[in-house]
Amino acid sequence: MKGLERSFYSKSSMYSFIVVLTLFFSMWIATGRFTHVDYMLFGYIVASFIFFIGMTVRLTSWAMRPATHEVIRRSLQNMKTRKRQKRNGKAILKTLVDNIILQKYIFKRGIYRGIQHWLIAWGCIGSFAITFGLTFGWMHFKLVDATTYQLVLMGVPTIKMHPEGLFALLMFEGLNITASMLLIGVIMALARRIKNHDLQVTQRAEFDLLPLYLLLAMTVTGLMLTVSYKLLGGWMHPQLQLLHQVTTVLFLVYFPFGKLFHLPIRPMAAAVPMNYQEKQGVDSKSCLGCGELYSNDDQIADVQAILGKQAFDFQTSDGHQLSDYCTACRRKIRVMSQLNMKSPFGNSIAPIQTNNGIHLPGFGRKRSDEFYEQALKEEK
Repeated sequence: MKGLERSFYSKSSMYSFIVVLTLFFSMWIATGRFTHVDYMLFGYIVASFIFFIGMTVRLTSWAMRPATHEVIRRSLQNMKTRKRQKRNGKAILKTLVDNIILQKYIFKRGIYRGIQHWLIAWGCIGSFAITFGLTFGWMHFKLVDATTYQLVLMGVPTIKMHPEGLFALLMFEGLNITASMLLIGVIMALARRIKNHDLQVTQRAEFDLLPLYLLLAMTVTGLMLTVSYKLLGGWMHPQLQLLHQVTTVLFLVYFPFGKLFHLPIRPMAAAVPMNYQEKQGVDSKSCLGCGELYSNDDQIADVQAILGKQAFDFQTSDGHQLSDYCTACRRKIRVMSQLNMKSPFGNSIAPIQTNNGIHLPGFGRKRSDEFYEQALKEEK
């Protein structure tokens, strides 16, 4: 893998190439070697490729961050540990249901906010699934006879359905259903941001409001297409179709680089209870200063490893780290150091060096040979 990586400027560019190649061949297989490509979807196809490249770049850079890399390493280590596999499975399943499917962590902040967030999240996920499936040709519908349609997945004929049946209705109207969920959720979010004065002080139009405006434009134009051909006899359908394609392309290109990027990395929350809770809500690490339980042994070990990789030195004069102490004792150490008082827990008066020269290469920056030599030493 290291040899392959050196053929590219960075990990991001290597993984982007692999993702584009995978999408291209999946599309080639699903469309019967490009024999039934819908060229009306050409704009969506280009935007979707840009979307996946952007997501690959962002996810690679995110995964390479010391904190994320350490959590991923700990997760893989714990999943391989036989005695923890049963507990890990339960933790992942519980987090998946509570935090991903039901999103209880948002409902704790209010019913209104929970419903709004749930509608937007699952509206986006459903819309993405259907849009990419149709755009890349991974699925399409084939007319078998006058009263039967068949769903074709990756070029393989599967379920047959009557066009007026419930299953067919859900399949054909899937985008309208997810768009309606998005529309309700976005309107609720905008209403909350208009009425809530606390949010108005902290929100930024380009960061907090722009994604909502893009979602609103995309869902309204998409639903207007349905209204046009079902209720208005196709009135302004070509113009609405072009407008919807423009808004969708803008949204897909923007998604990897804006606030909505948190959607694909949210499942990482499953690693927290799996890695850092031997028992739900019970601490196991005792403070060196007062002896109180304040955290988990693995979590403190990972925090110290992450800080070490970033060249942050929080070592006290007795050889321990500040993270070996609870929050209250850390405050005591800092206050006593600032007052030039001798601390019973050690001393930490040196300034923290934040400009440590560590950086992650960007999409177009080639790594130095020293990086690979260091990586090889670490592997050995």
